[in-house]
Amino acid sequence: MLRLQLAGADTLLTSSLCSACPHSAAGCCAAPPRVALSDIARIVAHGGRDWLLAEIAASRLVAAPGHLWLVLPRTVRTMPAAAAPLSACVYLGLMGCTIPHDRRSATCNYYVCEDALAHGGDGEAEARRALDELVASFTRRDAELARDVATAWPEGHAFDAPFLDWLGARA
Repeated sequence: MLRLQLAGADTLLTSSLCSACPHSAAGCCAAPPRVALSDIARIVAHGGRDWLLAEIAASRLVAAPGHLWLVLPRTVRTMPAAAAPLSACVYLGLMGCTIPHDRRSATCNYYVCEDALAHGGDGEAEARRALDELVASFTRRDAELARDVATAWPEGHAFDAPFLDWLGARA
C-alpha cells in the first residue's frame, strides 16, 4: 500500500512493502543518496542549519570532493532481518530512518522502488504522476541552485554557516 503526502518539496511517499523489502534487509538505505543543494536549502529553511553543521562535524554528512552536495556515508550494522552484518546509511536504525523527514534528502522522502509502486494498489497511478513531477521539479531547482552557487562562489564554497545561510535564503 502506498501513502502519499503531497507538500511540495516536503512531499513524503511511503510504502508498506518497504518494511519487508524483497531486495535487502537495509532496503534503499543500503545505497543512500546524495544530499543535494536543494535538499540542503530546504533543511536550512526548516531551521536545520545547526543540525547540518553538527552532522558535518560528526562526519555523518560528508562534503563530496569536487561536487556541490553532501554524501550520506554507510556503516556496517546488524539488522534483525539480515543473515550477516551489512553496509547501510549511517541514519538507518532498527525502526527505519532515525532523522525526521524534514531533514532527509528529497530522494529519501519520495523514492520507492518499482516493486513498491507496482504493489501500490489504488494509489499507484497518482504516486507515479506525483513522483515524476517531484523528480522533474527537484532536478530543475537543483540546477538553478548550482548555477547560483557557481556565480556567487566562483572559487568554491565550504559547508559552513555563511554558505548554509546563503543557500537557505534561496529555498
